[in-house]
Amino acid sequence: MQGPREGNIIVGLDIGTTKICAVVGEVVGRDIHIIGIGTHPSIGLRKGVVVNIESTVESIKKAVEEAELMAGCEISSVYAGIAGGHITGFNSRGIVAIKGPEITPQDVDRVIDAARAVAIPMDREVIHVLPQEYIVDDQVGIQNPVGMAGVRLEAKIHIVTGAVTSAHNIVKCANRAGLDVCDIVLESLASGEAVLTAEEKQLGTGLIDLGGGTSDLAIFSGKNIRHTFVLALGGDNLTNDIAIGLRAPINDAEQIKRKYGTCDHAAISSDDTIEVPGMGGRQARKLPRQILGEILEPRMEEIFTLLQREIYRAGMENMIASGMVLTGGTSLLDGTADIAEGVFGVPTRLGRPQGISGLTDVVNNPMYATGVGLVIYGARKEPEKKFRIRDRNIFNSLIARMKKWFKEVI
Repeated sequence: MQGPREGNIIVGLDIGTTKICAVVGEVVGRDIHIIGIGTHPSIGLRKGVVVNIESTVESIKKAVEEAELMAGCEISSVYAGIAGGHITGFNSRGIVAIKGPEITPQDVDRVIDAARAVAIPMDREVIHVLPQEYIVDDQVGIQNPVGMAGVRLEAKIHIVTGAVTSAHNIVKCANRAGLDVCDIVLESLASGEAVLTAEEKQLGTGLIDLGGGTSDLAIFSGKNIRHTFVLALGGDNLTNDIAIGLRAPINDAEQIKRKYGTCDHAAISSDDTIEVPGMGGRQARKLPRQILGEILEPRMEEIFTLLQREIYRAGMENMIASGMVLTGGTSLLDGTADIAEGVFGVPTRLGRPQGISGLTDVVNNPMYATGVGLVIYGARKEPEKKFRIRDRNIFNSLIARMKKWFKEVI
């Protein structure tokens, strides 16, 4: 058993299509130490949306138990990630008059309320309201207008909405696993917290989180988020392509993708071979590894081309000056960054969690970007202390006290 912790414990729960990942972070001052991580295959989700409550609850419990054992603390509340094709983001603006001699926090709240006063359908729920910039009179590009003099305050914000049912199902799964949900966070926003530098956010960059069921796009510029989009294509589509192309079972196709997968068929030697298990009792076959590249490369190009179309549709093509950053488990495939660079025409790099300490060698992987990002997001929110150090002595002392009480009564 470990001794008492010095700081707050914050837990990020990445409820993904392929895996469920719980990351435990300890916040001491401004430092974030990763002290525990737990992962478990995800069975009850499809394309980022819960389709089986029971399976999802079981997977969450297993991942959380593993994280608890490693961190030596009991987890009671989490920051949960949300993704899926139902997520939409749009920009809005509001304007108010300033009555006092200077702008107060109440004026900022009023202008945000004015900007978010848009008609949202009953089946949609607002997940985030993200301020982009403020305009005082005609002065643009202001990050914090409090204390400034002016007569008119304008705000530009980005609103992220999702399906009410999908958001509620995530909360329900966490609650049935014995967890409180502090907040639901868009997964691409969380990943951006973990893998992007301040300079990239300022100059302008595109973040693509390549997950199992979805590919999430977030465009940052001027330190704030400008555009969000979720494409319902991901690593599972690549696995299906392999299963159909090689006539292999889905589980074996996933293993082949992880072990031999590449998106650059030209770089593979013609002598390289892979063994493909047979279906229905058929014998295993040996095939050239180049076939994998020929299957995966067009699909990855398609995903990036669809995301590029979205960037142009939103008029954001000039906002990715510093390039693209790829993260998520699917980005680990060989040649992914090269294909992205060819499609988008800007420098591209792989994004790994940064700005943390502790189990850095374990989480230094794009597949943990969302989980680590959720911890960083939670640390900035400064939540209440909602954890308990695991201590069996408490239970033993309670039993002893009850025995003593019964003796006194009798």
